Amino acid sequence: MKKAMKIGLVFALIVSFAAMTAFAGGAKEAPQEVELLYVEWAGEVAATFVAQVLLEEMGYDVTVTSVSAAAMWQGIGAGAADAHLAAWLPGTHGEYLSQTEDGLEVLSPLLEGARIGLLVPTYVDIDTVEEIEANADRFDNRIVGIDPGAGLMQATEDAIDVYGLDSVELIEGSDATMVAELARAYDNEEWVVVTGWTPHIKEAMFDLKYLEDPELVFGEEETVSAVVRNGLREEMPEVVEFLDNFYWTPDEVASLMLMNDEGGDPYDNAKQWVADNRSVVEAWLPN
Repeated sequence: MKKAMKIGLVFALIVSFAAMTAFAGGAKEAPQEVELLYVEWAGEVAATFVAQVLLEEMGYDVTVTSVSAAAMWQGIGAGAADAHLAAWLPGTHGEYLSQTEDGLEVLSPLLEGARIGLLVPTYVDIDTVEEIEANADRFDNRIVGIDPGAGLMQATEDAIDVYGLDSVELIEGSDATMVAELARAYDNEEWVVVTGWTPHIKEAMFDLKYLEDPELVFGEEETVSAVVRNGLREEMPEVVEFLDNFYWTPDEVASLMLMNDEGGDPYDNAKQWVADNRSVVEAWLPN
């Protein structure tokens, strides 16, 4: 009797172990999670959602979160998120980099030929930042800006000091509110000056020109790069390799910005753009 009980117990253990082994062998490993931060600027929205689409193709579970420019840099520097694709360097985000560089890594440029400055419609007959002061009343004594945490806003405050624009006020807002105010003034051929950067959808929508900045307060041409938190290269090397390979031209990003401006979900538009530009994105994917 005892022998039979022992045999039964051994058999039960064997069956149990076999079931556990089969279950373990059949279970799929959960995908690694990647969190991307981004700021609500047209080019950065486009880049972030293209990155999400391609990282998901690579098998990652991707979360994207919209934050301010300052929070974006602080989040990566503190290791609270994994990456962003919006480092305007060396000028626009230089201060953010100096505050967070110990906790992150800047990758290769994903876009070249970027710039910032003050933009006016081409029908406005001034050509320099300094001339704003003498025509302040025609601009309703204001420069239409974006979110207060942006490096472009600080550069504009500096320009107000350097060029003695004592009669104008820099108005805070967002990318969307700036474009809306520009569109309203443009439709009525009113004078308006806005904070601007290239690439941006408004350059395709309106005939605009940058005001000359002889003191180079807004700097010269810049690059845009991805930034990753310390440790990501060791933990998810394929993610870093992909982000380091990500590179597109102003015309390529402009085509997606136009799609987003015409409507639809940015993620769905990014999927369509990736499908239409397969030969471009294949070069970004790890071997």
